[in-house]
Amino acid sequence: MPLRRLALAAAALATPALLAAGPAAGAAPIPLPEQRAADHLVVTISHSGDLEGTFHLYCHPVNGSTHPRAADACKQLDSQTTWGKDPFAAVPKDRICPMIYGGPQQAHVTGRWAGRPVDAQFNRTNGCETARWDKFSILFGEPKARAMG
Repeated sequence: MPLRRLALAAAALATPALLAAGPAAGAAPIPLPEQRAADHLVVTISHSGDLEGTFHLYCHPVNGSTHPRAADACKQLDSQTTWGKDPFAAVPKDRICPMIYGGPQQAHVTGRWAGRPVDAQFNRTNGCETARWDKFSILFGEPKARAMG
């Protein structure tokens, strides 16, 4: 066991020197632990009255996004991302929800977020689903009120 500790200590001491030296010619730089690969989501929104269609959202960096409020949507998603919790999780099947119809809006989100695959459906069919939708108000846009009649 002492040999393993010695090897780990030597590797830890050598790593800053190797990073400072820069990458070898033709080699890709080693990503630092605090960097994460770009998050990419494909968001399809229908019946919303505000945002309609399919948008690509890239975060970390935002470059290449087709979402009209990409930077704000990324900030909103970042604020809801907590280690070990899925910000896109569905409403639990056993949850008791107010039967208040929020509108015909629907969204489908696929891709990768925080290193995890995403495949989530959203709607506003009851109070729980509407609250879940509202957490993503920038990503999905604000639903337009529909005239009752």
